[in-house]
Amino acid sequence: MKIKLFKSLLIAGAFLCFGMIQAQEVSGTVSDASGPLPGASVLVKGTTNGTQTDFDGNFSLSNVASDATLLFSYIGYKTSEVAVNGKTTVNITLAEDAEALDEVVIIGYGTTTVKDATGSVASVTSEDFNGGVIASPEQLIQGKTSGVQISQSSGEPGAGIALRIRGTGSVRGNNSPLFVIDGVPVSNESVSASGQDVGAGTSGSKNPLNFLNPNDIESMSILKDASATAIYGSRGANGVVVITTKSGKGGGSNGQFTFSSNLSISKVANQYDLLTTEEFIERGGANLGGSTDWQDFIFRTSASTDNNFSYSQNYGSGNVRATFGYSKQFGIIENTDLERITGRINVNQRFFKDKLKVGVQTTISRINDRVPFITRTAGSTGDLLASAYYSNPTLNADPNYNTSPDRNPANLLAYYDDNTYTDRFLGNVSLDYSITSELSAKLNLGLDTSTSSREQVAGPQTLGLGNGVVGNGRGAVSILDTQNKLLELTASYTKEFENSKLDALVGFSYQDFNRNGQNLLGQGYGTSDLNEIAAITNQAYENTKNITSNYQGYGIGVFDDNVAAGNQFRALNLFPNLNETTLSAPSTGIDAFRVDTFDNTDELQSFFGRLNYTLYDKYLFTGTFRADGSSRFGTNNQYGFFPSAAVAWKLNQEDFINEETFSTLKLRFSWGITGNQDGLGYGNFVNRTRWNALGISAGTQLSQPASSEVAFANPDLKWESTAQYGLGLDFGFINDRLTGNIDVYRKETTDILLNLPAVQPATSPFVFQNVDGTILNQGIELGLDYDIIVGDGFNWNANFNISYNDNKLTDYEGPNIFAGQLYGPGLTDSFSQVLANDKPLYTYNVRLVDENYQVDENSTILDKSGLPKIIAGFSTSASYKNWDASVFFAGQFGHYVYNNTANALFAQPQIGSRNNLKSVLDDNINLSSGNASTYFLEKGDFVRLQNASLSYNVPLSGAGVFKSMRLSAVGQNLFLITDYSGLDPEVSTSNVSASGLPSASIDYLSYPRPRTFSFGINMTF
Repeated sequence: MKIKLFKSLLIAGAFLCFGMIQAQEVSGTVSDASGPLPGASVLVKGTTNGTQTDFDGNFSLSNVASDATLLFSYIGYKTSEVAVNGKTTVNITLAEDAEALDEVVIIGYGTTTVKDATGSVASVTSEDFNGGVIASPEQLIQGKTSGVQISQSSGEPGAGIALRIRGTGSVRGNNSPLFVIDGVPVSNESVSASGQDVGAGTSGSKNPLNFLNPNDIESMSILKDASATAIYGSRGANGVVVITTKSGKGGGSNGQFTFSSNLSISKVANQYDLLTTEEFIERGGANLGGSTDWQDFIFRTSASTDNNFSYSQNYGSGNVRATFGYSKQFGIIENTDLERITGRINVNQRFFKDKLKVGVQTTISRINDRVPFITRTAGSTGDLLASAYYSNPTLNADPNYNTSPDRNPANLLAYYDDNTYTDRFLGNVSLDYSITSELSAKLNLGLDTSTSSREQVAGPQTLGLGNGVVGNGRGAVSILDTQNKLLELTASYTKEFENSKLDALVGFSYQDFNRNGQNLLGQGYGTSDLNEIAAITNQAYENTKNITSNYQGYGIGVFDDNVAAGNQFRALNLFPNLNETTLSAPSTGIDAFRVDTFDNTDELQSFFGRLNYTLYDKYLFTGTFRADGSSRFGTNNQYGFFPSAAVAWKLNQEDFINEETFSTLKLRFSWGITGNQDGLGYGNFVNRTRWNALGISAGTQLSQPASSEVAFANPDLKWESTAQYGLGLDFGFINDRLTGNIDVYRKETTDILLNLPAVQPATSPFVFQNVDGTILNQGIELGLDYDIIVGDGFNWNANFNISYNDNKLTDYEGPNIFAGQLYGPGLTDSFSQVLANDKPLYTYNVRLVDENYQVDENSTILDKSGLPKIIAGFSTSASYKNWDASVFFAGQFGHYVYNNTANALFAQPQIGSRNNLKSVLDDNINLSSGNASTYFLEKGDFVRLQNASLSYNVPLSGAGVFKSMRLSAVGQNLFLITDYSGLDPEVSTSNVSASGLPSASIDYLSYPRPRTFSFGINMTF
């Protein structure tokens, strides 16, 4: 027995000594095409023995068996296996894996791949972004994925963009998706100050995403169905767009500088065919002895520039990227430009043997925006565009010539100024700690803050404006400060079993949204200098804002209810009740001056969780739940609960599917409920009374203070909710050279938030409530991508997507509500659209016109809507050696556009003091401009060559300063195919009627779209 034990110990010791003899230390360097690769993973296959490369790409591993295999990996590179074979030094160069990068999709609080996603998701990377002049991130992905409609409201630089994912699901809300930038959900509300009435109407603010430099964006993921968006609960009803910015991971250990510069030339793509000076005189128009083409006068050929400089470095335990961007985009109308200055720093750092990962992403920007006198509410004489279209072409371009009762375009350009200055900071800090190899926790802190000031001045020389502006001048300053604070805590658990994998996430989120500001208005200045008027208005506020406290607003000047008292200072107090205080009036340098303030805070508290389970790498299950509590609702329904579930089946993994036929075949089914509170606004569930803003009359007197109820108590007000069902199929052939997806879906929005007439008698005509009814969106989507030719020298790819969506309001028992307000002579209080049961949103309600051009007395609800039923995009790209080219077409079909411009300006075949279209005079069709009729309702179908590009990669030896150099030329809006008679059918005039309903596809004096050619250079060194 002792001998056997001794022999056993001897044999075991021999094996141990033999293993120790075979174990060795292996070192080496990991590189990519540009040099050493810090932070790459090196692992002994089949063990937990591993390390990461240092700053210079070097690694060292001990206790490596001589017959071991090393695995080398890094995100964005192909994993490589190398057999040690007794070697002590192993050097390797990793190759980039573009396909792997394309497959990664950023989803809520995590990532997945296209093949492992159970929901309907799509990702567009920077390589596939649209090129040319890009003012806002949405334009980068226009037409790139099915089911996503992206329309710019006009050709104005920085104009608002309507983005719809799978239709329009809300009556009042803006229907925009939730945008999440580097983990921070940002508000859909504008952060630029809106306009005031300086004598002829108001104008809206700009796109809230203009602050983000498109050159800093790495990818944009579009989450479409409820399974993908339910993790964001109350804000996922309209879909989610996750924006990820570029990091420094590809900068190499020595760092890399990149510089890009673009010069763009733009001119108006289409103009109205108006009478020339000679034609105007020949047809009997009033001859004033001059000659001016007013469209040429206000339009211009403009040159714009976009410049970006960046530095990125990967130093092993982390990476950094810093950028500076400057762009100045000049519009095709005089006095229009958008200047953007941005700076960004992204830092990622690992500590404590990579257990703690710290990420910092910050953006700071300044937007300077100048616009001319363009407004939809300018009355019967119109704005700058209207006056240019109707002005007498025999009039010389003299800004001091009085064309009353019409307006003089030269006068509006010379004596009106409108500038907005917006500073914005967006930043977040994340700390991700690996407690164990399976359990991690993450803290994410975010801050989004902005300050905006808009200065509008109509000088005393301005002609044709109301409210006593002429001879007095009027200045308006709007100030808006916003702050969005985020706190998020999440915990993730991942466990791999023999035949399955579990991935669980739980979290808590808190966001605080504050909007505060002041609206200043003055009239009667002792100067005609526009800059000085703005300065005096700002200084008047600084000198008076602290005279009293706890006020909503105040006025300084003569009040119309007590003219004999002379100048007064009246403060409109908030606490303890609405009351008025009269103080001695200070000197402001302005005849009449008033201030109105606001300060609103909304809060959102959320608890959420998600569970992913994968069985045999072919059966995928996802369950999500989120509970959201919002301060916009009363205690009865403050919390909303939003669950979702999805399953997917990788059919190509089954034995009965031929892998040679299908390289990918996955069936998906999803269901979920998401919520919405957009369009509700602040404090509409409680009874609130507020002072009306003081007005200034034509006699430069302040109006008598008055208050009104702005909201009625409704403690039962609750979330608008959307239930969505989806069935999808992902497929791939020829080793995924041809890939695609087919999706069918149904969305049902209930508990519709609506402002309905209050039961009378009441002090307010409307009250917010949840209305019975269902907004139904159902449709089908198809996306195809085909690498037609893949070769060493030549590659050719094509991408096509198309989607059909049917929208309808069903089971609605409320009253028909008019919307789609029209503007122009005789069109006051005229509407073109209606909210009605069994009709799509934005259904037209106008008078019928027969074949003899006789107009019905009453309007008719039509089976025609402003919503397109079909949207499509086609792009194709090819590369040959150092050359590559691409073209992109976009189209929308099945909707109608109301030509409010023609209705207002070109309804009758007559001239006199005003110009007209040649076609109107030739057709000699006489219609009353006051009739909203089917004569002006046209099909909005169009196909646009949105983008075409040609690029050349300059061959470099690599021995010089520059590592790469790329030259490019891009054309945008090259041609348009449409039967629409206006300038462009892709319009989104945001008319909002008294009932608070937005409109769609109404064309009223839209800023024309430009045709743009850009030339650029991109260099790395």
